[in-house]
Amino acid sequence: MNALNRHPFAVRAYFDKVAAVSFAFPTEVLRPLVSEGLEIDDYEGLGFVTVAMVWTKKLRPAVFPEMFGQDFFLGGYRVFTRLRDESGRRLRGLQILRSETDKARMVRSGNLLTKYHYRKVDVEISSAENETRVLTKLPSGEPTLDLTFDTTDGAAIPEGSPFPDWRTARRFAGPMPFTFSRNDDGSFVVIEGSRASWSPRPVTVKHWNVGLFSEPAFAGVKPILANAFVVEDVDYRWEKGRIVRPGGVA
Repeated sequence: MNALNRHPFAVRAYFDKVAAVSFAFPTEVLRPLVSEGLEIDDYEGLGFVTVAMVWTKKLRPAVFPEMFGQDFFLGGYRVFTRLRDESGRRLRGLQILRSETDKARMVRSGNLLTKYHYRKVDVEISSAENETRVLTKLPSGEPTLDLTFDTTDGAAIPEGSPFPDWRTARRFAGPMPFTFSRNDDGSFVVIEGSRASWSPRPVTVKHWNVGLFSEPAFAGVKPILANAFVVEDVDYRWEKGRIVRPGGVA
């Protein structure tokens, strides 16, 4: 087991903006993607993959001053999951399927210290009035994400969403308290996050194309746009990772 990719120290960052868009799938579609030992956090038989776009500033070890921080764009693809601990509590969190960033140094450090599966993408962000478009591509030119959202007040629940209202949808808007990464021995690296404030505003998705959903695991299954939120100006901290076995602490 690599001791480094256990997230060996606490980390801090500042988020200028986070846009999180969740898509619903039948739980049986997501089950092969979720590590053994984790439960899918579902609603009415549906699991959720969230595409998070994060404008990140000053990411650094918590003991370092801001001047040593990294600024980058982060795209994250996560499944809402739960892990039952020794006391029987079901910790609510996320399993990271894939992470994308516009900085090569973040790919190197991210893959060294975590199991978040970073890869390098080119990022184009354009804004006009209340609309923002995020377009990411691999170095080969293959698009991985093309999503446009509108921050005009009064956004409605997406048509066809499984959620009856924004209050219910908010449960699957993040941030989740924990992230889970499975080790080869069946234990999990559990990383707890905390923030000074988190006040998400619902937004309207005008257009989306997620490359992940064209891959074999999702073949023939139509994603259901479930919710979309934006939050701004957030101080965030991740604690040092700890090792937990399903049903107990290592």
